Amino acid sequence: MGFKCGIVGLPNVGKSTLFNALTSSKNAEAANFPFCTIDPNIGIVDVVDDRLDKLTNLSKSKKKIYTTITFVDIAGLVKGASKGEGLGNKFLSHIREVDAIIHLVRCFKSEKITHVNSKINPADDLETIKTEIVLSDLDLIQKKLEKGKKKLLNDKEVKILEEKLNYLESGKDIKINDLYEEKFLTDIGLLSMKPKIIVCNVDEETLAHGNEYTQMMREKYPNEKIINICADIEDQLSGLNKNEKESFMRDIGLYKTGINKLIKEGYDLLKLDTFFTSGPEESRAWTVKKNTIAPKAASVIHTDFEKNFIRAEAVSCEDFIKYGSAEKCKENGKLRIEGKDYIIKDGDVLYFRVNP
Repeated sequence: MGFKCGIVGLPNVGKSTLFNALTSSKNAEAANFPFCTIDPNIGIVDVVDDRLDKLTNLSKSKKKIYTTITFVDIAGLVKGASKGEGLGNKFLSHIREVDAIIHLVRCFKSEKITHVNSKINPADDLETIKTEIVLSDLDLIQKKLEKGKKKLLNDKEVKILEEKLNYLESGKDIKINDLYEEKFLTDIGLLSMKPKIIVCNVDEETLAHGNEYTQMMREKYPNEKIINICADIEDQLSGLNKNEKESFMRDIGLYKTGINKLIKEGYDLLKLDTFFTSGPEESRAWTVKKNTIAPKAASVIHTDFEKNFIRAEAVSCEDFIKYGSAEKCKENGKLRIEGKDYIIKDGDVLYFRVNP
């Protein structure tokens, strides 16, 4: 099951540098002029999990397979994108293809790197992006409600669109009332309802404590997920081996990489859980949406497992690590037999029993 986070921002805020760091690659060209990224760069990143490392060692597995999350470096947006300015139409279509948005804003000064608006104001930059997204959604809803196309909608769908149109026109964020609304609006491709993280790209000197720009963002957006990252440092770290990385991080007083924070936040933002399978052949992490029932989780491993599901044998990762194996967990009464209604918990180690 693949989940995508799109890195979005104005030109020259560090999107491609951050993407290169995330994917430990140099796929995204980083240069000092707008629209350096035209077609989106896509990178699949391991979600490193020390729980899986421990399970692999305990089971003496031949293979270890992390779950993954996909990051997409999307072309820089400019004012007027919703009307086709710059690479607007491409930009907006690429956002529609991701599950969550990482809003990257520039929170550093530099004479060497030009700013598309000539001054550094991350709050204004973010409002530019949000405005273009809202304008795009307004246009989409209005087209759906045109007389000819309106006939293709049922009364409930018309009511939903009219309500969301009023929200957007009055400057309010879209509120989702139920799963029917969520699915309907997702299917038509509304952008402003996508979950989002604000990432402040800072310089090395202000990484630890932030600066005037990061303070501005936290004051203006108190209810948003906001993290600070120095994309340049992360890009440098991505080219080092483990020992070099640890030494460099100690030297600059960095205890956890911004990349790991961002991956974790992206995982949380998308409301994902991880469960594990572990044995001598392989130990593997799997991704499911929160509140997924056991048969649906089994289908992530193989589609036939859902319809042929009998039961799941489950043990918490903590108990598996404590006792050393599923067999030892069973001996100590920690292994559970779960049926079709069981809701997967983050950290479950599962053995699915299915009809052949």
